[in-house]
Amino acid sequence: MKPIVAIIGRPNVGKSTFFNAVTGTRDAIVDDFPGVTRDRHYGDALWDTREFTLVDTGGFTGKGDPFSEQVRIQIFQAIDDADAIILLMDGKTGVTPYDREMVDLLRPVRKPVFYVVNKIDGAEQEDRAYDFYALGIDQLHTLSTAHRYGLSDFLDELVESFPENVHDEKQDMIKLAVVGRPNVGKSSLINSILGRERHIVSDVPGTTRDAVDSPVSINGKHYLLIDTAGIRRKGKVSEKIEKFSIIKALRSLDRCDIALIVIDAQQGVTDQDISVAGYAFDRGCGCILLLNKWDLVPKDGKTIKKYMDELRDKAKFLNFAPAMTISALTGQRVPKIFSEVEDVYAQFATRIGTGQINKIVEDAVSANEPSIHMGRRIKFYYTTQVSTKPPTFVTFVNYPDAVHFSYQRYLINRIRETSGLTKTPLRLYFRPRSGRK
Repeated sequence: MKPIVAIIGRPNVGKSTFFNAVTGTRDAIVDDFPGVTRDRHYGDALWDTREFTLVDTGGFTGKGDPFSEQVRIQIFQAIDDADAIILLMDGKTGVTPYDREMVDLLRPVRKPVFYVVNKIDGAEQEDRAYDFYALGIDQLHTLSTAHRYGLSDFLDELVESFPENVHDEKQDMIKLAVVGRPNVGKSSLINSILGRERHIVSDVPGTTRDAVDSPVSINGKHYLLIDTAGIRRKGKVSEKIEKFSIIKALRSLDRCDIALIVIDAQQGVTDQDISVAGYAFDRGCGCILLLNKWDLVPKDGKTIKKYMDELRDKAKFLNFAPAMTISALTGQRVPKIFSEVEDVYAQFATRIGTGQINKIVEDAVSANEPSIHMGRRIKFYYTTQVSTKPPTFVTFVNYPDAVHFSYQRYLINRIRETSGLTKTPLRLYFRPRSGRK
């Protein structure tokens, strides 16, 4: 599981700029107007071979802001969820009452807390940070996110604070994360599998607040079911309790082998369903799509085809994922989920021999050569599988950046067809051949 780092602080101290710099994206909104970032934002980062998830929070403000109470609640939840916390302060404007309040709130926290003075653009500005020692802080970190001054040294210390990954006996089980938007029947599905009321079931969205692990044995095989709070798109997140759930669901997807993506068949396939499926796909999970509440859907001879066609059309990126109709309430087809789980997991953990994968790619290139790049032919030298879960391949090419994504998709499809890996995500990367002048 990736460690989680929460960035907190008052508005306009540079949290979103820091987020963008560390994650290498421009996903967080950056604006000089205080309070632009209202909801928490999440992004994956990599530093010195250590992966982690960075959480950008809304600015900590006074009670005059109509959003202040909601933002504060989100901040407290982010602190509880995080493995490390960064309190970012502004070296240009100096110490404020909000900084003092945040420092006081963080004193009892028993996890790594980094007090960072931002906007220190060079060694000649270090004296700007001296006033912050009046807050009773033993160690301050000074940096400039915009100019990257001090950023590398700080990130070195940050990743050193992360807990080491330890072996857990749960890692020996096939881990299934039950995910979906609120109120689609995730807890009901868990209860149906376990045969008891393990989870509270309610028509009120947001009943499940935390990810909950439930070991279960089916036909002599061991699984770990991870129930999660429902995920909604950020634009649809209005209730405070639902704002807390996304990071827990992302944690669950990082931990799982296969995501059981539950969809309310009564309501049809929604944009939020596709968004949830996208989270699972981005994290390389095996996926099974479950159209739940099928017992409540009016049916005729074309109902299943209509639903499946809609699902495949909206989630083209999951064309490899098995899909089935179920009823968690009645138990209809719930036992069959585990037949699909076994098939998906077997492919998810498959390793293809070097000779076989090279023959597959060689035949695919011979059958359909890529476009010419700047008057030169793109040559594929060698392919190898570098990991499983999901099966991940690297192909060494003379011009890696010139391989169009459509040709990458073509090669992935050929690997699927030839190897029989039709139910698992595949990853294919292109790299330059080493040792060339």
